[in-house]
Amino acid sequence: MGMDLSDLERLFDQARKLTGHTEYVVVGSLSILGAVRPKDVPARMLASIDVDCYTRTDPARIFEVSDALGEGSAFEARHGYYLDPVSPHVPTLPEHWDRRLLRIPMKHGIVAYFLDPDDAAVSKYARCEPRDREWIRAGLLAGLLSIANIERRIRDTVFLDAEERDRATRAFAEDRRVAELRPRPDRS
Repeated sequence: MGMDLSDLERLFDQARKLTGHTEYVVVGSLSILGAVRPKDVPARMLASIDVDCYTRTDPARIFEVSDALGEGSAFEARHGYYLDPVSPHVPTLPEHWDRRLLRIPMKHGIVAYFLDPDDAAVSKYARCEPRDREWIRAGLLAGLLSIANIERRIRDTVFLDAEERDRATRAFAEDRRVAELRPRPDRS
């Protein structure tokens, strides 16, 4: 089916043992796990095996665990997924994204913070890779992402440059049309 919170809990517990940190911020595709139960998430949104994250109070520390928990590690070989250390400054995100983080307490005193799904969508529009577009479209079609929120947040985003902004805006316009064409549930 894909990843779930117990997978992240296992990964963050190992990171805790290596770094002493107990707070992690998840910024990639798997940030959807902070907002929605896995059974309610389209498989395409849970297909990632890399957990893009950083240690909340000391972001650079996450890079220290790359050998033990990252791509190609024994952890990945055993569990089939891995930690992908990132800087909080790498993703393009809308203004005030950090105020909308979703806080999920876990075992062993671990707390995971997840990007709001609409903030994650803006970040994915900035990159605009095919797998990002698939994630967004799956979320839009499932009703897990808000067209109105994403549109507002794109306006509130400082993009890397005009090219990134234009690419994100064009992709959003295309996906908006697709989402508007999706059948609405019958509520009668």
